[in-house]
Amino acid sequence: MRVHVVSDVHGDVEGLARAGEGADALVVLGDLIDFIDYADPTGGIVGTVLGADVSAELARLRRSADRHALRAYATEAWKAVGNPRALVEEAVAEQYARLFAVLPAPTWAIPGNVDVPHLWAQHAGPHVHLPDGKVAEIGGLRFAFVGGAPLPRGVAFTPGPAWRPNLVSWDDYAAVVDGFSAVDVLCSHVPPALPELAYDVVTRGPEATGPGLVEVIDRDRPRAALSGHVHQPLAQRVRRGRTECVNVGYFRRRPTPYVLRW
Repeated sequence: MRVHVVSDVHGDVEGLARAGEGADALVVLGDLIDFIDYADPTGGIVGTVLGADVSAELARLRRSADRHALRAYATEAWKAVGNPRALVEEAVAEQYARLFAVLPAPTWAIPGNVDVPHLWAQHAGPHVHLPDGKVAEIGGLRFAFVGGAPLPRGVAFTPGPAWRPNLVSWDDYAAVVDGFSAVDVLCSHVPPALPELAYDVVTRGPEATGPGLVEVIDRDRPRAALSGHVHQPLAQRVRRGRTECVNVGYFRRRPTPYVLRW
């Protein structure tokens, strides 16, 4: 078997269309949507709707890790449009229509934190499996899938003015992972709590990690634990016991899939 794995597509339709070439299956670990384009402020949903200047400032605040300032600025910026939630969801649906149309058969896909999962079923054809929170058999191996990103323990979600990221409570995320058993390949959007995979060298800080993922790795000793989310990790891969823990790459920047063979 040869399976290609990608994450953090962020609107790269052309790259995604080629991602499954030569593979028996494609696995997508989330963040299909290009919400804010850090390289091109005129791109992404924010750049298109709010303009390049606003997009550039939001990107700067995101890199600064000042979450309070980011939220305050975003709240004011979205007041400039009439119905920001409806406008954003319409733009997201347009991107999904293009992205899901190029997914090959078969594909297994889970949402990232920059995704809108309730729109997926209407865009995914019969050859696209949506296994978030489940275990699926691919080529005789048990793949466990968990998408989205957890909120910090004890923190409740507070919706923003226009965009609802795919964030779940710490306890709900941990409960999903706790339900996995006999895992051969662990697939998540956010990485396990391993510093080399969680730390982003550009934003200079740790990103979200998934509660319970390290415990599954230590218990089941899967051959691979695959994740994305962190665009510039301190290390692309870390060995934990017999398990190869891999950040499969920021696909929009480098549209080359990670290859898993057995």
